[in-house]
Amino acid sequence: MSSSEPDTPNPPQRSFDGVSHGYAPDGRPVTPPPVPLEKIVGDVVDDLRATAEAELTLLKARGALAYHGVGWTSAWGFIAACALLVAMLALAFGAILVLAQHIGPLLATLIVFAVLLLVAAVAGWRARLNYGDVKAAFRDDLLARGDD
Repeated sequence: MSSSEPDTPNPPQRSFDGVSHGYAPDGRPVTPPPVPLEKIVGDVVDDLRATAEAELTLLKARGALAYHGVGWTSAWGFIAACALLVAMLALAFGAILVLAQHIGPLLATLIVFAVLLLVAAVAGWRARLNYGDVKAAFRDDLLARGDD
């Protein structure tokens, strides 16, 4: 009887001695030489210097933006204050003219003057309350009690 195995050559046996289980194809990796301490310290100093320069650049950019914003805010605030002043003057003169027909010019002027003083007093009182918040924001000790 003939053998049932075909005539195929056996594959050569491979040796796995040179394989380091996925780390490197030719054995253990070579450990790099240790980095000198001077190089590490130099890198840290360079990184700190770069960080400090970046922070200063950021502060300069923020300062320029704030300066630009303050300039335009004050300009538009001045225009708004002027417009409000003119509007209040027009309102006051109009109120005097309307009241003068009914109670006389002197009494109409005194009534409008008293109302404007009352509005100014309320606005001053509210400004003083908000000024306390500004003082508290700039105080070193935020928990300090008492009026400064």
